[in-house]
Amino acid sequence: MKTAMSTTRIKEEFTISREQDVVPFRNKVKDAAVKIGMGMLNQTKLITAASELVRNLLKYGGGGTVCIEQVNNGREDGIRLIFSDKGPGIPDVALALKDGYSTGKSLGLGLPGSKRLVNEFDIRSTVGVGTTVTIIKWKNG
Repeated sequence: MKTAMSTTRIKEEFTISREQDVVPFRNKVKDAAVKIGMGMLNQTKLITAASELVRNLLKYGGGGTVCIEQVNNGREDGIRLIFSDKGPGIPDVALALKDGYSTGKSLGLGLPGSKRLVNEFDIRSTVGVGTTVTIIKWKNG
């Protein structure tokens, strides 16, 4: 059974179109995490996952948007990040989530590593349309 989730106070959307957009975005993620009282370890996990996903957005999706939201599941607060691009899409999402798989010249740890760092991870991709990745890191999770 899924718990009803509500979006609360923080909701910001950013356009990511170049490398220079990454640091201000990461700072906003940190600010949002601090605002809900997230501890340093969970902040680090969230910012690390966000950094990897925003770089994928630039590298593979040609840029896109990221929405930062504060959410609440009835028990605790969290931060939800939604990364959306209109890039080429991922032909095989299951394969892309395996350690070591990469279509670029990387170690292939980005998507699976990001998934391990957060509490909730969802990826939807359509070839020729784009990709949306949604992650949630709970304050105490």
